[in-house]
Amino acid sequence: GVEQNEEILNRILAWMEENGVPAYNEETGKGLVRHVLIRFGFMTKEIMVCLVVNGKKLPAEEKLIKSLTEFEGMTSITLSVNRERTNVIMGKEIRCLWGQGYITDYIGTVKYRISPLSFYQVNPAQTEKLYGLALEYAGLTGNETVWDLYCGIGTISLFLAQKAKKVYGVEIVPEAIADAKNNAKINEIENAEFFVGKSEEILPAYYEQYAKDHPGEHAHADVIVVDPPRKGCEENLLHTMASMQPDRIVYVSCDSATLARDVKVLGELGYEVKKVRGVDQFPMTCHVETVVLLSQQKPDDTIEIDLDLDELDATSAELKATYQEIKDYVLKEFGLKVSSLYISQVKRKCGIEVGENYNLPKSENARVPQCPKEKEDAIKAALKYYAMI
Repeated sequence: GVEQNEEILNRILAWMEENGVPAYNEETGKGLVRHVLIRFGFMTKEIMVCLVVNGKKLPAEEKLIKSLTEFEGMTSITLSVNRERTNVIMGKEIRCLWGQGYITDYIGTVKYRISPLSFYQVNPAQTEKLYGLALEYAGLTGNETVWDLYCGIGTISLFLAQKAKKVYGVEIVPEAIADAKNNAKINEIENAEFFVGKSEEILPAYYEQYAKDHPGEHAHADVIVVDPPRKGCEENLLHTMASMQPDRIVYVSCDSATLARDVKVLGELGYEVKKVRGVDQFPMTCHVETVVLLSQQKPDDTIEIDLDLDELDATSAELKATYQEIKDYVLKEFGLKVSSLYISQVKRKCGIEVGENYNLPKSENARVPQCPKEKEDAIKAALKYYAMI
């Protein structure tokens, strides 16, 4: 659709010239047309054009519509009002000028409705590969509860829902969640539920609420899929993810630097990288999408080594118990499940060195679940048992 792109832009420019419609000037804040967003349904051949304008309406609107609707496949012409002095592209308010307010497209067998404010991958052939890979890494058998964080219009969620028992999607853009719910409906997918909000707030709040409603238990996910923006995941979100003890975490990343940072934190929380593959979504650029599969290190992943301790003359305090050993001890002796997060909190209270990444979350008001008294006592008992305090 690239040649059509150019042709559509040329027609819009011709219309601007003929009707004296000025382009927006960022320096002065004057002028009308700020941006043009063009989207294609690659399978459906539907075209969407959205003009972002610094005003409420267009002069000679009819002429523009007449010119654009001559394109085969033109389905949606909308106006996005953005009068802010800002470099944010889209405005909040969107008005339909002609046709409908969305286009539809398919990825695999799932049909998606895409509106101007929703994020949609620009390279559908590779997107299908990317999501296929995320699905393969998720290793679903039909019994799993899956969380899909930063889910957008539900592109990955609905892919997963076909093979999972239940999928929860979280996304901060309300319009995208409206699309996600709609997309579930048009595909008759009933086992997907969507929440509007920041993943780093929704998941910890859900985790805390669950503990209140089910004393002695913790919220569990079998698989967690994250597809965050370039800035990656907040540290408190990674802690909550690990506390839910999923068997697998599938991390879809568009920025390898923040991916490396986050994988390091997850590693300290007991998740190790099993597989990694890059998908070139943006050929001819330096950007690459990466899909990583992490899974929980099980106690039986350890290697047994026999040492004659006399030779080492080790003091018992140097023989540190692993997080997993502490968890197992607390479960066996007290029947309580404790998270790595809680153990690190108690260790810090007892003055035991904890990896720096266990430090507090980045943002001031991020909610980190605090270890309850009962669990704290159990963890202290384990630390005493292992002669660490």
